[in-house]
Amino acid sequence: MSSETKIELPLAPVKALTKSPKELIIFSKPKVGKTTLLAGLKNCLILDFEDGSDYVEALKIKIKTLEELKQVGKAIKEAGNPYDYIAIDTVTALEEFCIGYAEELYSKSSMGKNWFTEGKPKYGTIINMPQGAGYQWLRQAYNKILDFIRQLAPKVILVGHVKDTMLEKAGNEFNSMDLDLTGKIKRITASNSDAIGYLYRKGKQNIISFKTSDEISCGARPEHLRNKEIVLSEITDDDTIVTNWDKIYID
Repeated sequence: MSSETKIELPLAPVKALTKSPKELIIFSKPKVGKTTLLAGLKNCLILDFEDGSDYVEALKIKIKTLEELKQVGKAIKEAGNPYDYIAIDTVTALEEFCIGYAEELYSKSSMGKNWFTEGKPKYGTIINMPQGAGYQWLRQAYNKILDFIRQLAPKVILVGHVKDTMLEKAGNEFNSMDLDLTGKIKRITASNSDAIGYLYRKGKQNIISFKTSDEISCGARPEHLRNKEIVLSEITDDDTIVTNWDKIYID
């Protein structure tokens, strides 16, 4: 910053720019209906990294390679970024997708010039490197890809699976449900998000919880979501699925 730059200090509270989450994490157990819910969100493009969208009619495209993702991103930008939302389905699969890219980044570094031996990775996979050294390259690859996707729409939804973790409190053990990502990648992803919701099914309703507890790692910055539970979808008597995304995205 130039020493001549004039800083204007606010003399009154600055209004919030948005009330809705710009980056939302939704995680749940398998087969709860996450992809079906995304299909009900208007103008949301689903990037299917898990090959799980075959049975859903939606704005969707399957991503199997990094080159395919680059081509999709290029096409979106050339079209003038027409989508209001981009959904990553799932971020758990995205992390696995990043392993090959992490190996490519490492192999191009001065430390990794001998990574490939006879065309094969030295340790089989980068996450097998001694002392966990490969995870920093996995984080770098993951962050690069996620930053690329964030440029494609004003709002991003990260869909993930649940990881059950055994914890201890006051001498008692209990299961805690968390987003299924690796260590620091999970912490970085969670800290960059505006809301983290746990999705579960109750009867004919899908409910998303933003209530923080020892058992479930979730929460939200937006006031209308903070410590709330919202019926995100429900099945009517004629088997129609009605979604309530307007309770999440209110502006």
